[in-house]
Amino acid sequence: MNKNTSCLLGSLYFAFTALPGYAQTILSANSFADMSLEELGNIEITSVSKKPQSLSDAAASVFIINNDDIRRSGASTLPEALRLAPNLQVAQTSATGYAITARGLNGSANSAPNKLLVLIDGRSVYSPLFSGVFWDAQDVMLENVERIEVISGPGGTIWGINAVNGVINVITKSAKDTQGPLASVQAGNIGNNTAARYGGALGENGHFRVYAKSSNREDTELENGTDISDGWHRNQVGFRADWDFSTDQFSLIGNAFEGDIGQPEPGSVAVTGTALQLDTISISGVNLTAHWEHLLESGSRIHLQAYYDRNLREVPPTFSDATNIFDMQFQHTLKPMGRHSLIWGANYRYSKDEFSNDSPIFAILPAQENQSWLSLFGQDQIALTQNLDLTVGARVERNPYTGYEFLPDARLAWKVTPRHLIWAGTSRAVRAPSRLDADAFIPRDPPFLLRGGPHIRSEIANVYQLGYRGQISSKFNFEITAFHNDYDDLRTQEIDFSGPFVVFANEMEGSSNGFEMWGTYQLLPQWRISAGLTTLNQDFELKSGSNDTLSPTTAGIDPSHTWQIRSSFNISHDKELNIFVRHAGKLTYPDEVDDYTAVDARFGWQVRKDIEVSVIGQNLLGTEHAEYGSRLYRSELPRGVFLKLVWHP
Repeated sequence: MNKNTSCLLGSLYFAFTALPGYAQTILSANSFADMSLEELGNIEITSVSKKPQSLSDAAASVFIINNDDIRRSGASTLPEALRLAPNLQVAQTSATGYAITARGLNGSANSAPNKLLVLIDGRSVYSPLFSGVFWDAQDVMLENVERIEVISGPGGTIWGINAVNGVINVITKSAKDTQGPLASVQAGNIGNNTAARYGGALGENGHFRVYAKSSNREDTELENGTDISDGWHRNQVGFRADWDFSTDQFSLIGNAFEGDIGQPEPGSVAVTGTALQLDTISISGVNLTAHWEHLLESGSRIHLQAYYDRNLREVPPTFSDATNIFDMQFQHTLKPMGRHSLIWGANYRYSKDEFSNDSPIFAILPAQENQSWLSLFGQDQIALTQNLDLTVGARVERNPYTGYEFLPDARLAWKVTPRHLIWAGTSRAVRAPSRLDADAFIPRDPPFLLRGGPHIRSEIANVYQLGYRGQISSKFNFEITAFHNDYDDLRTQEIDFSGPFVVFANEMEGSSNGFEMWGTYQLLPQWRISAGLTTLNQDFELKSGSNDTLSPTTAGIDPSHTWQIRSSFNISHDKELNIFVRHAGKLTYPDEVDDYTAVDARFGWQVRKDIEVSVIGQNLLGTEHAEYGSRLYRSELPRGVFLKLVWHP
């Protein structure tokens, strides 16, 4: 019964997510060659400590995807761009579905990836319904992205609950850096994308941009060649406005989207050989974010952020879910005082969830729920010596299910030389329960076969890290991190004969450890090679008294290793060739997924100063391959060939 329940929950998660569910100017070849590895290492980031710092000084495992990386990759959606980060596992399940995480625990037959926090311009996009991300509802116009900061490892002190195994922070460009018109058209055998933007001035101190993007993808196929009705169509529009004064900076960012996703019947295609077409899934949403930063006379800074985010997902005939979130954040960055650099802040988040229980098989009860989160954090960076810094911090956060959680963090950074950093850290991170954990019922009416855990607890990770980042020579930089995670109170499904037959509980513990490393080598002035490798070993076991024999097997569906190599070659001043090779080890559950190696390539030609043409190939090596999930409904990813035209006068 436990196994059958897991399969049913897997189908429901499938419904929730996969199936129901240029740079400021177009960069010339010379500008890329002129950017040294030292300049790349000194890129300013904000995600590690919530204040600007050089990448070379950050005591964390961080990979930066910049705008030129995205342009050269030929990526057209946010998940495609995230494949460039070697410290992420990005597994595509269908035309629109992805399972994305860092350092393991990438879902299972009865849970979704839920330990990775994702932000877009400071707005958290994880869903309170299941503490994960609906990737089909998250996209940006990639030409507007300045950089994506990918942290593998915990970020709970700075970012709060659910930043357990990593943080992805998508940062778009200031409107000042996107002036004038830009348009792009991409068409190929598996889909097409069009996008346009325009930027202008707002008085003497302000700038704005508006944009629109439309995307389509064709249906994919199962392993046996049967068509899956999982194609999708999505439209998005938005704007950004920025004002910059002597002591104040203000930004206003808004987006709206709508889309339709095909919905086959999970499992029917494999049994009958014919896809059962259901009504399409509808997704829509609107969000508005405001940022204000003020420089005080003392030299300190205060930062205020507020956003509203509404998302609607309609999955006939199963459910619809409307989520309204209002979030406010305050941060005070004090002027350095002697050896101390202090920041502190507070966050309040309110969510109104309206879930329609349209199916008699599954329900979230109560259907309507109002929830709030409140947190307070502080962090101090202490200069122990000229080259040795100790950073200590903590966050106290209250969530609706388990009350107060304590999230401490301590990191030691030794700048051996200006080009070499050794760091170590220890952290406590927490994944709080979601509505799916606490409020799920199967069937909708009693007697229940399964109900959410009335006494569900937070999942806990105690994390230990040791890392090195350095520029070995003027042509070679390198980063490596070793990590060990001790997990406790991981979610299980327990048989309870005194009430509902199965309940969610927290009767599993375990550990994971591994290495992640990457580096860049400037082989020639016009030729740069980047490579990355991750290894992962996970071990989970049940606590005494648990009767869930399946969860240790399904706790983490992750390859034991992944690697990637990227080649960026400037053929001439107006032509470039980019090749991306990526490999993932095999998966063993719920059905075996063979290890695979995929090759993507892009040839770009700057026809004129204002026009760039590129030919993009995806999955060019060998035959179609699967990346994740049960054979009943997982896609075999096809070869894709696209032609793209970008106009930017």
